Amino acid sequence: MKRRQFLQSTALFSVASLVNANELFAQTPLINKAGLGLFSIPKMLENDFDGAFAMLAKMGYKEVECFGPYEFSTEKAKASWNAVTPQLGFKGSGFFNKTAADFFKAAKSNGISIPAMHTDLDTLSNNMGPLAEAANLIGAKYVVLPSIPDAERKNLDDYKRVAEKFNSIGAEAKKEGIRFAYHNHGYGLNNVNGVMPLNIIFDQTDPSLVYFEMDLYWTIAGGADPVELFKKHKDRYKMVHIKDMKEAKRFAGDGGDASQWISLFPYMTSCGEGVLDLPTILTAAKQNGVEHFFVEQDMVQSPEIALKKSIDYLKSL
Repeated sequence: MKRRQFLQSTALFSVASLVNANELFAQTPLINKAGLGLFSIPKMLENDFDGAFAMLAKMGYKEVECFGPYEFSTEKAKASWNAVTPQLGFKGSGFFNKTAADFFKAAKSNGISIPAMHTDLDTLSNNMGPLAEAANLIGAKYVVLPSIPDAERKNLDDYKRVAEKFNSIGAEAKKEGIRFAYHNHGYGLNNVNGVMPLNIIFDQTDPSLVYFEMDLYWTIAGGADPVELFKKHKDRYKMVHIKDMKEAKRFAGDGGDASQWISLFPYMTSCGEGVLDLPTILTAAKQNGVEHFFVEQDMVQSPEIALKKSIDYLKSL
């Protein structure tokens, strides 16, 4: 080999080594694809649907999770929603007067996927076929129950019945090629007669049929440790809702009614601006099987500012 060829080869090898070293030591982001729970921006979706998706894409959100009711939801679910919309200040939900196909198209055109959709217990129990059809159309792997109705969680026996119902729902979802998951609120985290109600659901449901989505904010407000829950129930939690808390707060009671949740809304803040140890919590989540990370700042004011702060923080981890 001539001297010039040798020097060129050596230089190329050195550059290649440097590139490989940089790749080796480059920090891998903790969360590769940050998502958003769309209950964060319902008014924006209702008033400027296309603009809402464009805003999320510009910020860097790669996933969203929608919420019901939908056109195919049961009449009972629709009636329950209509009863609370005057207090919420908006009517839109589901696909916001779009077809499932158009909703999916709007997300996809902005580089956003829809891995999960929230719905309700009645629809899960009685309208799984149409629900699954929509989920499969938009690419939603998980159909999620956001809360257990008050009347179905009065005591420990209720929780046992809920676990049985979850197994049935999970089996029906599996037949349709999707997965069922339960999203916790702040109830069920305090011991009743020495038993944590949430543990009944974990212990008496089939891990291959029933998955979980943790809401960090409500879990902490309910007095539980999210890191311990992730470790104890490895691979059961597949999704997480990320909120931060301006100051450490607990529910006034057992977290069992909406008034207690609403009283803590003012303490929600953008990720990284509160007191929660999100790096530790989210690391534990990822290490123990969580696949999707959704920012959720319920009906947040100034979403163009607040949601940008949250995703910028998550990108920095």
